[in-house]
Amino acid sequence: MKVRSALTSAVQGLALAHMAVICSITLSALTLVSIALIPLGVGLITTPLAVTALRGYADYRRRLAHTWGELPIASPYRSAPAPLRGGFVGYVEQCSALLRDRATWRDLLWLQIDATAGFTTAILPFALLAEGLFGYVLAAGVWEPIVRADDTYWYTFLPVTSQDTAFLAAALGTAWIALVLGAGQAIMHGHYLVSRAFLAPTPAMELSARVRQLTETRHDAIDTSAAELRRIERDLHDGAQARLVAVGMSLGTVEALIERNPAKAKELLAAARADSAEALSELRDLVRGIHPPVLAERGLGDAVRALALRMPLPIEVDVELSGRAEEPVEAAAYFAISEVLTNAAKHSGAGRIWVDVHHADGSLRIAVTDDGRGGVDIEAGTGIRGVERRLGTFDGVLAVSSPLGGPTMVTMEIPCELRPQRI
Repeated sequence: MKVRSALTSAVQGLALAHMAVICSITLSALTLVSIALIPLGVGLITTPLAVTALRGYADYRRRLAHTWGELPIASPYRSAPAPLRGGFVGYVEQCSALLRDRATWRDLLWLQIDATAGFTTAILPFALLAEGLFGYVLAAGVWEPIVRADDTYWYTFLPVTSQDTAFLAAALGTAWIALVLGAGQAIMHGHYLVSRAFLAPTPAMELSARVRQLTETRHDAIDTSAAELRRIERDLHDGAQARLVAVGMSLGTVEALIERNPAKAKELLAAARADSAEALSELRDLVRGIHPPVLAERGLGDAVRALALRMPLPIEVDVELSGRAEEPVEAAAYFAISEVLTNAAKHSGAGRIWVDVHHADGSLRIAVTDDGRGGVDIEAGTGIRGVERRLGTFDGVLAVSSPLGGPTMVTMEIPCELRPQRI
């Protein structure tokens, strides 16, 4: 196991060392030259291309640190700016936005570190392993022609002039191999730590990104609330309000006919009663759409089960919750599930849907899976984007897996704590 780990560290280090020599130095030179050419106008065109390539390479190295070194490194970049206007002014704005981003300069600094300290730490496991094996090669007799041609051969810090000193070289090589076996992974971990020190966002950058995210989610929350108020107003105006107006008019007619035509008055009273019942039903549906009573009284699990019973497709619901989340979180989760189920019922062509709701690691986790045709594109302006914005208000995330031919799985996660449910 240690031998495999040492070989893996050596091979990965050799690959990273090659990247440090070739990619880091090349990208550093191209980017710095492009920035230097900005006063001449040429850099306005080349700098965005160079910085984009630099960011792609840095993101690739972040993925390698996660995959090879099990050290995740977050991306510090702001959203990639596109030219706001065409022509020369657009290039100036794009270059200015890229160069104002502190992550650009940290990436440039990392390239210099990667070509020096990064190269050294990356190549060290391979170099020690190769040097250790060469000690055995010297002890096998190769020392003699080397010494005959060059008088004395220095193996690391040991002069090799005879078979005895060649055996000492083999012993020293054993020490180098043992060092790689015992510390190869630690050396590579140090390499990844050096990369993270420059590639990860600083606390100030994380705070700035957090402020931007909160600003965006606040705007989304305000827009969602405004849209919800408009929907409620429209539903009241077109539904219950219109029926209540009709009831009032019917009662006015009944008042005029009750003595002259009692039969007609009774008929109008029956119609008014039916209209009032319809108005009451619509009001109940409207209230349920604002905040379902079963959600307030019984919690998310029973509310989702009641929602599943009203759907036209068979839905299996599995809920494992030891308590209840805060009311706003429950409401957001409920309406997110409702939107996803409605989309699946309308557009997926599914025959069955599965809903799994549970709480783990401080987060409410929801998975909605259907056996439909798949092919859902979150970027296509579907209702899924609205669900993502709703969850973003609570720092929630949404992911969609929907290959063509299905199945489709929508997973949602909302950070929250559960409180004991009152009986």
